[in-house]
Amino acid sequence: MKLFISGITLKEVAKTGILDAVALTFIFLAPAIAHLISFPVYMIEPMRLMMVLSLAHSSQRNSYILALCLPLFSFIVSGHPEFVKMLIITTELVLNVFLFYWLFKKSGNAFLSLLPAILLSKIASYLMYFLFFSLAFVKAEAETDFLLVQVATTVAFSSYIFLFGKKTNPRTT
Repeated sequence: MKLFISGITLKEVAKTGILDAVALTFIFLAPAIAHLISFPVYMIEPMRLMMVLSLAHSSQRNSYILALCLPLFSFIVSGHPEFVKMLIITTELVLNVFLFYWLFKKSGNAFLSLLPAILLSKIASYLMYFLFFSLAFVKAEAETDFLLVQVATTVAFSSYIFLFGKKTNPRTT
């Protein structure tokens, strides 16, 4: 069954709604999960994780919406990240979505599109941290354990989208 206005099936609407609800719930619970398991959950980048799930299983439009909304939602419900950092994270996630779709349209390979999209958006993010904060802040964020987890999550996210994500040109709706 198609929705009259947009041509999207009810199944797609339900899938997107469930994905978005899971994303918001996970971001809401991330601080509690971190305390519960005594692991800094921010290191696995829960917002990027939810955005990658959206890239793999939802539309381009929904991926942009999550990239814009997740940092704001986290800021509103928990006060974290701080406002300027929230803006930087939002910019990073939106850039990540843009780069993924741009590279995917050129290459048709999800893995080879997401990997550089993540790396380039992270570089842009660290440049913004440097501009708005300081080199000391960037160095504190770039400790060895943090960087190793970042490499592992980047490869894991890119592998996930390669295995389970879009196999043809991505939907733009």
